[in-house]
Amino acid sequence: MRYIFSFVLLLSLGAKAQWKNYIIGVKGDTLNRVDAKGLKQGPWFFHVDELRGNPGYEEEGFFVNDQREGRWVRYSLQGDKLAIENYRWGQKDGKCQYFNTAEDLIREESWLAANPKSPYDTIPVYDINDATKILRFQIVKLDEASVKHGTWRYYDPQTGRIEKTEQYVLNRLKTKDDDTAQTTDELAPIDPATGKPVAKKEEKKQAAKPKEVLEYEKKNAGKKKIKVRDGSTGG
Repeated sequence: MRYIFSFVLLLSLGAKAQWKNYIIGVKGDTLNRVDAKGLKQGPWFFHVDELRGNPGYEEEGFFVNDQREGRWVRYSLQGDKLAIENYRWGQKDGKCQYFNTAEDLIREESWLAANPKSPYDTIPVYDINDATKILRFQIVKLDEASVKHGTWRYYDPQTGRIEKTEQYVLNRLKTKDDDTAQTTDELAPIDPATGKPVAKKEEKKQAAKPKEVLEYEKKNAGKKKIKVRDGSTGG
């Protein structure tokens, strides 16, 4: 039994030895781990004291190779939840929520992070008048590490009612005056091989019908069994 205990102890010490620095949490968890290369790894906990009028806070989440990853939660020093943020590649990505000291939801944000190794992404373009309708998909290049993208909502913390809603597309605030059917410069398709916008294909314009054809069609409009030729020939 003594040998088994010694073997388990050696395994535990060996596991701890791979970390350059770490702390042990109140539940016995290994937190705030820094590997041999000096990179933050695994679960982390931050405590920030009040400074120059700025309120202090505590924050917990997960690091992968020195970058924030996944869900991070921030609390006041009194233990009130202040924010839930999601990260990818060390940048905000997806839904982020913010609360007042009574933990009432006051704002909901939506972000899109760029992969630093390949800053191209395929995103859906939604109709500003119908958030469920996808107009098209675009391959775009993100020039910033993280951009506003999606629906932002602002709430009345007392009633929970939505006071304002905003729609962002790659940091660009959409408005009712936008022509949602038209590709904007920010959403011009990108060729990942060259990093340059793809030239739009020119639409073929249909030749104008002769005056005689238009008059014939007008005269026979609504009549059945009347075959109308428009002058085009089959290929």
